[in-house]
Amino acid sequence: MRLERRDHRPLYLVVAAPVGAVIAALAIAGILIALAGAPVFEAYWRILTGAFGTRLSATETLTRATPLMLTGLAAAVAFRARLWNIGAEGQFYLGAITVAALGSKLLAGLPAALLIPALLVAGAVAGMVLILVPLWLRLRFSVDEVVTSLLLNFVALLFVSMLIDGVLKDPLAFGWPQSMPVSDHALLPKLVARSRLHVGFIIAIVIAFAVYFLQSRTVFGLRSRAAGLNPAGAVFAGVPLGMTLVKVACLSGGLAGLAGAIEVMGVKGYVTTDLSPGFGYSGIIVAMLANLHPIGVIAAALFTATVFVGADGMSRALGIPTYIADVTVAVSLLTMLIALFFTQYRIRR
Repeated sequence: MRLERRDHRPLYLVVAAPVGAVIAALAIAGILIALAGAPVFEAYWRILTGAFGTRLSATETLTRATPLMLTGLAAAVAFRARLWNIGAEGQFYLGAITVAALGSKLLAGLPAALLIPALLVAGAVAGMVLILVPLWLRLRFSVDEVVTSLLLNFVALLFVSMLIDGVLKDPLAFGWPQSMPVSDHALLPKLVARSRLHVGFIIAIVIAFAVYFLQSRTVFGLRSRAAGLNPAGAVFAGVPLGMTLVKVACLSGGLAGLAGAIEVMGVKGYVTTDLSPGFGYSGIIVAMLANLHPIGVIAAALFTATVFVGADGMSRALGIPTYIADVTVAVSLLTMLIALFFTQYRIRR
């Protein structure tokens, strides 16, 4: 038996790969649920009803999916060009703290029509700045950006912690380490009354379609795909590899920073060190489940959010630890990697 690379990947195989990976992951997680002494199908039904069974749970699931879409897009854009951005978590926090600083002090007096776009752009720019550090180290000294971008997550979080314990600390928080709240004019409008679902959800979907258009219909998209498929071949064909990677990095870091900005402006209103439950890292899983496709990121983010939100209801009803959600999502990543491998290779005897 030997592995043979496919000349082309059939469309049905590309579509079936993520579906099969999710089904396989649910089957594997179902074994763990059964070992915990709970009925498997009822557990999954509880997850579904816990995520979409009521108006409140449905809006919470969509709210949770919003930052996952943006961090998933950040990872998908970078990975497609073979830029391994593992620093979306740090970029998320830097975008968030930038919005908190500007929205509570420097720009707080602006009207909402000017303040909201200015803060969204500022959050995106903050994410861009952070990712350019590992990219510069890669282009100048050939340093692996996986390590540098990952380590910068901790640098960014410590920087945010310093600010919210110092110059940006809210004096009305009774000693709790959190930033001053942004101006009321900086808050994103709600999509559903008496819920946390905000217009950032629509923004994330629009951006996903915009990224799809950018990657599939522009010269930049062609160059970024060429850089990911064969960097040496791209250079030989005249693609300015360094500049292309800079643009990809700015887009990727900007999306992650925008996720942090939207989370502050749409949900919290201020920054704490637990603002993100791992949105930057979960975005990598979302991107892989979507096969790095921008539109697929929407579905992958909804699936991931459904598992995380619905697991709370399942845990209360059946007594299963909520950690099964983390296991399910992690196994989904592994099964997706295996599925992607077999979309590229076939077994020959």
